[in-house]
Amino acid sequence: MLNEEKIRLMTGIAMFEKKAVKETFPVNRYFKSDYVGSHMIRSFIVYTVAWMLCFALWLLYKFEDILNTMDLSVLVSSARTVGLYYLAGLALYLFITYRVYSRRYSEAVQNMKIYQAKLKRLERRYEAQAAPKESEEGKRL
Repeated sequence: MLNEEKIRLMTGIAMFEKKAVKETFPVNRYFKSDYVGSHMIRSFIVYTVAWMLCFALWLLYKFEDILNTMDLSVLVSSARTVGLYYLAGLALYLFITYRVYSRRYSEAVQNMKIYQAKLKRLERRYEAQAAPKESEEGKRL
């Protein structure tokens, strides 16, 4: 006879596995600091490359104006301003990255706890179902 509770548990576990394989299971291999840190390093590299490309385009666009104002003090102050914009944008981007990946890690850990609880409940169901059969076999002998 089919046990509806076991079927529901197995269906829920299978749906979770299918849906969360890409997001939840890889997180389980890392500590939180390693997971968040690796994504922050990746974000730093991506932000820096994107910023350099945008800066190069802006530099090519304004190249004639820059050559016309070859005053060293103006160039230094402009470089300082550009550097401050870069650092402010980088700090904001890394802060957002930290918050997003910390939350994703926490949610993945919670989902793994729920998944493991469902697996334990299913295992207990199987053990409870197997226990009466073992006692019946012992009585027959």
